[in-house]
Amino acid sequence: MQVNGGAERLVATIARGYPGMALGLAGVYPGFSGTGDLSGVDLRLLGRFPAWFPRIPQALLTFGQRVPCIEHADAVVYSGIYTPLAVSSQQRGRRIYYCNTPPRFAFDRLEQYVGQVPVPARAVLRSAIAAYRQGYIRAVGQMDVVVANSEHVRKRIAEQLQVEARVVYPAVDIDAFKWKSQGDYYLSLGRLEPNKRIDRVVQAFTRMPEKKLVVASGGSQLESLKRLAGGAANIVFVGWSRDEDLIDLIANALACIYIPLDEDFGMSAVEAMAAGKPVIGVAEGGMIETVLDRQTGILLPPDPDVERIAVAVREMTASLALSMRLPCEQRATNFTAKRFLDDLGSFVFG
Repeated sequence: MQVNGGAERLVATIARGYPGMALGLAGVYPGFSGTGDLSGVDLRLLGRFPAWFPRIPQALLTFGQRVPCIEHADAVVYSGIYTPLAVSSQQRGRRIYYCNTPPRFAFDRLEQYVGQVPVPARAVLRSAIAAYRQGYIRAVGQMDVVVANSEHVRKRIAEQLQVEARVVYPAVDIDAFKWKSQGDYYLSLGRLEPNKRIDRVVQAFTRMPEKKLVVASGGSQLESLKRLAGGAANIVFVGWSRDEDLIDLIANALACIYIPLDEDFGMSAVEAMAAGKPVIGVAEGGMIETVLDRQTGILLPPDPDVERIAVAVREMTASLALSMRLPCEQRATNFTAKRFLDDLGSFVFG
């Protein structure tokens, strides 16, 4: 559990949703423990490592070796990019892989990832990733069924792993997200990482001092984004928020902004719509399957520039946002936890 994100909340939903299901983890990290909720979860911490031990080697060591607690399980749901490595420990029962995405660093973004390290280290890193990729492909091939979180990811699985997956959209706790009021701010969702393109959103609002932006998350780009904002009075960074604080921020926003690069699904967009808030998004990846353009938000063309984002913000007036409230709330009902657990349960208990 790295951060309090959609993938983390999803596995907690699975663990709570089925009788006798426990949640096995390599570790719980500060980015999650300060804000996330594991109440009602039968938690099994599989890794025992000192606090300074790096996260990725910890996950590889935890799941790449024997995992005794799953040897005789009736069913195991593997979720994440390292957990499938544990499938060789399972001697009986159903093997289900719920795939949010094949690991981008090992497939379509390999060169981008390798290019981030010093040149002398690239050959070693490339070899390490190749070994991991081979193990990952072999592990996925041992699953009884592979389930993708979107049609977009299903196509990627077919292309990269040569495996036909079934689509079950992830659960969103739509009952937790409710419309409260229409405030005067636009809420930026998503972790502060390069693939979320928050920098473009911040730049757009530096050009619109009359529009207020609240950036609701943390990540590696927090300080650089603050510098980019240049102390603009209309841009506020709140960092990682507890669930109840994030829910309140969404509930009182004018609209939400989420323009990630090639998003796998986009749970944040569904959470916003559940609260009756339209989403300024991007017409690529899984967001095409969640946000309805001009009905529950505005979908920008792929790779939108700063000016195009600013145009969409100005277009999303208070009156337009309010007119989208009911369609947003209705759209979110397609992604309930009950539907998710029923659909995934057909594979777990089938």
